[in-house]
Amino acid sequence: MTVTRRSILKVGAGFLLAGASGGAYARYLEPGGTVAVSHYALTPPGWTGGLSLRIAALADLHCGSAHMGLARIDEIVERTHALQPDLIVLLGDYITRESRNLHGLKPQQWSRALGRLKAPLGVHAILGNHEFWDDPVVQRARSGDPFAKLALLDVGIPVLENRAIRLAKDGKVFWLAGLADQIAYKMGYREGRGMTFRGLDDLPGTLAQAADGAPVILLAHEPDIFANLPDMPAKAQVALTLAGHTHGGQVRLLGWSPFIPSEFGSRYAYGRVIEDGRSIIVSAGLGTSGPPVRFGIPPEIVLVDLG
Repeated sequence: MTVTRRSILKVGAGFLLAGASGGAYARYLEPGGTVAVSHYALTPPGWTGGLSLRIAALADLHCGSAHMGLARIDEIVERTHALQPDLIVLLGDYITRESRNLHGLKPQQWSRALGRLKAPLGVHAILGNHEFWDDPVVQRARSGDPFAKLALLDVGIPVLENRAIRLAKDGKVFWLAGLADQIAYKMGYREGRGMTFRGLDDLPGTLAQAADGAPVILLAHEPDIFANLPDMPAKAQVALTLAGHTHGGQVRLLGWSPFIPSEFGSRYAYGRVIEDGRSIIVSAGLGTSGPPVRFGIPPEIVLVDLG
């Protein structure tokens, strides 16, 4: 085969076209395309016999970001209802920084849209790091209720911060425990460690509220807390942990992502992870943070059938 200048130019043009097409897909099609449903069915160790529970989990909407206007939020609400969950949980990061709020959404707008979510056992939320990072008032004071929390409360969605609540279906009891955010406050840079954070999470105190032996479903925005569960006295109670935050890396090629916001790298990047017989399910989320792109990891609703 003779290599000519024309053939080299054709190959180069092909690579450029492929790169441009991939970039357009990652920027416009995948992030704003059809919302996937990732379905998991499991019976955790210690789960109550005869208790069948369907949970829909929504994570990382980043309302107002490039692909998350009101119409998109309404679409997610309707798609969630169509799954007929017993329980809906919201796993944090409802907002985006003002400079990336391309739709100009106010807290009252996105919270009103989420307030239309309904399920027999209710809709329950936790907060994510962006509720603190992108709220300059609470970030400066390093205290107080973020405006996103107040917006959720205003539409009747309870926010669980180091709090466990007792729920029951068909007379069978379980606990829903929500952890406060683990990296809420930026505390400045430390040599050799980069940015350091102060969290508000209290895992021992949260699990201590669920002391009757019934199974616990733990909601934690960042999945890193899962590494601490085997050391906890109440570890046998935690049947399942649900988390978000990572976006599955937001760009994922053959199971690999160039960046995962976790101290454990890819250990808790995405999907179901089983350690010591216990499971965590990490959602890829629905919106985008940082670059408004997704590639190989479409936006998703997590649907879990327990029992």
